[in-house]
Amino acid sequence: MTIKEIQEEIVDEFSMFDDWMERYEYIIEIGKSIPLIDKQFKTDDNIIKGCQSKVWLYAVLDGDKIEYTADSDAILTKGIVSLLLRVFSNHTPQEILDADTAFIDEIGLKEHLSPTRANGLVSMIKQVKLYAVAFQSKLAQE
Repeated sequence: MTIKEIQEEIVDEFSMFDDWMERYEYIIEIGKSIPLIDKQFKTDDNIIKGCQSKVWLYAVLDGDKIEYTADSDAILTKGIVSLLLRVFSNHTPQEILDADTAFIDEIGLKEHLSPTRANGLVSMIKQVKLYAVAFQSKLAQE
């Protein structure tokens, strides 16, 4: 599946809910299936700066695709980062760098988060893209 197709799938899933309480519950549920970061990578180096909660994000390059793992100490934040992993994991650095994040606005997520959580979301996306930049340059050197 392409990143765009995954984003469209998420938009469709969120359209099934009538109100934001149901959507929050769904986000929390999604967080339970997150590819958890290995304990050895739960370090200060992998904490996303700018998040209200603690969020750890780690990535590895498997062939030419990036696999992300993450965790958070807050259930809603864990769900949000899980959504991002679903969209961006197992894609090439270039696909990740070329992708937009319009699906976040389409599902209304940013406007239903507190300002500090919305800032955290932006920081998570930035970190996902930074990994893609790093792996893109690594692939270019090979």
